[in-house]
Amino acid sequence: MDMEWSFAPRGRTAAGLLLLARALLAAIFMHEAWAKLSAYTAASGYMRAFGIPPELLPLAIAVELGGGLMILAGFGTRIAAFALAGFCLVTALIFHTNLGDRNQLLHFEKDLAIAGGFLALLVSGGGSWAADAWLGRSSVHDP
Repeated sequence: MDMEWSFAPRGRTAAGLLLLARALLAAIFMHEAWAKLSAYTAASGYMRAFGIPPELLPLAIAVELGGGLMILAGFGTRIAAFALAGFCLVTALIFHTNLGDRNQLLHFEKDLAIAGGFLALLVSGGGSWAADAWLGRSSVHDP
């Protein structure tokens, strides 16, 4: 008997958990986009300190805000999940590689964990309570 799969949520429970997962993943990116907009000069300086052209800041904000909203709505879920997983990996490798610093190690690990959550969402899709399902753009019965 496979006890792990006998516990797998189904139906409305699965749909609700996927909605919660999408909301939790989206929230951090929408918040970070707002933080960058609110402190644009500081965010530009932070990027510059790591050798990243501050002209890329609008792109970072667009990816975070647009991707976060897409994940929250479940619209283009798999595309947004793929993009944000990549964003997390790139962010970890550029900004959090001083792994001797406990704080930077924590941020590196969080970025990897969030990327993992997005990869799981890439596989599962947004669920039946997602715009993709309502628009008939994604099979709710994918793995």
